[in-house]
Amino acid sequence: MSGQIFAGRTLIVAFEGWNDASESASGAVKFICEQIKADVVASVDPEDYYDFQFTRPTVSYDADGARQLEWPGTEMCIPASEAIAENPTWSKISVLIGTEPARRWKSFAAEVMEMIEDREIESVLFLGAMLADVPHSRPIGVMATSQNDLARKELDLEKSQYEGPVGILSVLGIELEKAGIPAVAIWASVPHYVHNTPSPKATLSLLIEVERLIGVQFEHGKLAEEAFAWERGIDEIAEADEEMAGYISQLEKTRDEVESPAATGESLAKEFEKFLRAESKDETENPEEPQA
Repeated sequence: MSGQIFAGRTLIVAFEGWNDASESASGAVKFICEQIKADVVASVDPEDYYDFQFTRPTVSYDADGARQLEWPGTEMCIPASEAIAENPTWSKISVLIGTEPARRWKSFAAEVMEMIEDREIESVLFLGAMLADVPHSRPIGVMATSQNDLARKELDLEKSQYEGPVGILSVLGIELEKAGIPAVAIWASVPHYVHNTPSPKATLSLLIEVERLIGVQFEHGKLAEEAFAWERGIDEIAEADEEMAGYISQLEKTRDEVESPAATGESLAKEFEKFLRAESKDETENPEEPQA
C-alpha cells in the first residue's frame, strides 16, 4: 500500500547503463511511458554530458523515409491529457529516463535538480537492477532502501550502509536529500547467467513494486506474457545443457534454503554490495571504460 510520501507529485527515475542490469529498470520506466502516453517536458543537452564514442547515437527512418538521428540523453516526461482522463491517478506521475552520463556529473545533477524544482516534485522513486547469484525460476527479488528518515519510518525501509563506488542514482539521491525531497531506491536482482538479454521478468517485478509504493496501477498483459516466455526460454536452454541445469538447480536450492519467497532483506543487501564492488573492480581493470 502506498504512503503519504508518494501522495503528491512523484518522479520515477531510471538510467540505462551501470544501474540497469538486463535493461530491467529502464525497461520498467519505458513501459510506464508507453502506458501514460508520455509527453517530453524537459531534457538535457547531450553534447554536455555524453561521450558519443561510448554511447553512440542511432539512425533510423521516419514515416516519410528520411534518415534521422537519435542522440543519447535524458528526458523528463509527464502523462498525456488523454492518459490522465483514462486513469486520473497517473496525474501525479512524472518520469525521468535517460542514459547515465559519461562526464560532468555535478553539472548534470544540478540540471536534473532544476527540472525537479520546476515540476514541483515532492518525492522520487529510483529504479535499478543488479546482477546476482539468483535463479531465473524463482520470483525476482526487489530490495527497497532510503536515506530519508521520514520515508524509512513510513514505509518501514532500511538505510543503505554501502560504502564504495556508485552510479548517477546515488549522486542524485544525495542532492535530493540536501533539498529535503524524500527518495526511495528499489533494485531488482537479475540472474547473472542471462545478463546479455533484457529481462521482462525483472522489469515486471520492478513495475509491481512501483505500483505498491505509489498507489497506481498499470496494465501488465503484454509484459506478463513476455516474462513467462523469457523464463520458459531459459528453461528450454537449460534442458539441453546439463552443466547449466546443474548450476541453476544449486541456485534454486540455496534460494529456497536461505531466502524468503520475496527474496528481500539482508541477503539482497549483500548481493547489492557484491555487485557494486565487482563492477568497480572490472572498471579498474579496464580503464578505457568510463568510471561510474
